[in-house]
Amino acid sequence: SQPTTGVLYKEDNYIIMTTVDKEKYKCLLPLIASGNEEEEKDYKGPTPGELLEPLFKQSSCSYRIESYWTYEVCHGKHIRQYHEEKETGQKINIQEYYLGNMIMKNPLSEPEESQELSCGCDLFLSLTQIPTKNIEGQMTPYYPVELGNGTPCSLRQNLPRSSTVMYICHPEAKHEILSVAEVTTCEYEVVILTPLLCNHPKYRFRASPVNDIFCQSLPGSPLKPHNLEQLEKQQEMLKMPFRRVKEEEMPSTKEEKFSSIHKPVAVGSHQLLTVGTTHISKLTDEQLIKEFLSGSYCFHGGVGWWKYEFCYGKYVHQYHEDKESGKTSVVVGTWSKEEHIEWSRKNAARTFYLREDGTQTVRMVSHFYGNGDVCDLTDKPRQVTVKLKCKESDSPHAVTIYMLEPHSCQYILGVESPVICKILDTADEYGLLSVPS
Repeated sequence: SQPTTGVLYKEDNYIIMTTVDKEKYKCLLPLIASGNEEEEKDYKGPTPGELLEPLFKQSSCSYRIESYWTYEVCHGKHIRQYHEEKETGQKINIQEYYLGNMIMKNPLSEPEESQELSCGCDLFLSLTQIPTKNIEGQMTPYYPVELGNGTPCSLRQNLPRSSTVMYICHPEAKHEILSVAEVTTCEYEVVILTPLLCNHPKYRFRASPVNDIFCQSLPGSPLKPHNLEQLEKQQEMLKMPFRRVKEEEMPSTKEEKFSSIHKPVAVGSHQLLTVGTTHISKLTDEQLIKEFLSGSYCFHGGVGWWKYEFCYGKYVHQYHEDKESGKTSVVVGTWSKEEHIEWSRKNAARTFYLREDGTQTVRMVSHFYGNGDVCDLTDKPRQVTVKLKCKESDSPHAVTIYMLEPHSCQYILGVESPVICKILDTADEYGLLSVPS
């Protein structure tokens, strides 16, 4: 049956399709790909900057909490990255960097005036095409706000850090920070989901303009092609073994922050294995864990300019690949069991959390990798603390990797994956892991 509303179909706009079995079908084609052009052309409502005014006037802030850093976006004011150290009997030490500030020519100016001074985006966007960003494979329009004058960056001759805040329409969002990425050294991109932009037709999320093609069987042909019926039966049979899923493996609805339009994106997320189903056999899991613990299977990840390679029990590398100049690689740290054990005597190699039944389980394991390449700023070898953390995911071999630099050339590498969940409880007092029995 054909739709009665939406895309138009006409009886004379069709093609005849013939299958390999000589079955014939008359397929009606849609007349238009999208019906939004007229609405966009006739729009005379508020500009994107005006739609976002309430966010800037309220002086509201959005936060994203990660393993080490917390990101604070105070809309129309600043972006701050900070970490609080709380030690018993001592005051709280705050380590912070401003990734960008609104540059105000007149300190008494209203937030919307300062926005126009630092951005001028509405005029710019009215003269050029609206920029888009690839969010989970979908080219999504965004409204950019530039923030400069951040904390000086020692890696760039003390030039101030700067950021581009990309506001994206999402009708169910509450101005969440979707992602923070360092695209080049000390230059950042921050993606904010907001419902305020959705009143502007050019910023609304729209699915790819794909319309159905309706096919009707011609006399002498079955309602559905024979090969298609066979294929559907095979797919149904393939699904059978995977229907009994353990309750703990079911995706949690609580973790779905956003609707299926935009699911949350982990910064640095990297799919390690491409498989036909999310439930891999136990044998494959065991093989992967053995190869990871032997150092022959390495994790890769990172977002922006630098990528990271982590080979357990071997090394941590930071690298950048360029088509013209090739691969630039920096040794951040190398493994020495003796040095790690010495380090673990002064630092917590394991952290625990308490289960509801009163038992403890390992939450995170930390490993020390020293003797990296000599750092120009300190004249000392680079070193990194690798924090291996259990992180449940719909994909059992997904891994999130991010690099932090709390002090010059002293790094923290966060590695989070469901693979790690399976081995944390094997950690001994020094945090050293073994293959689970």
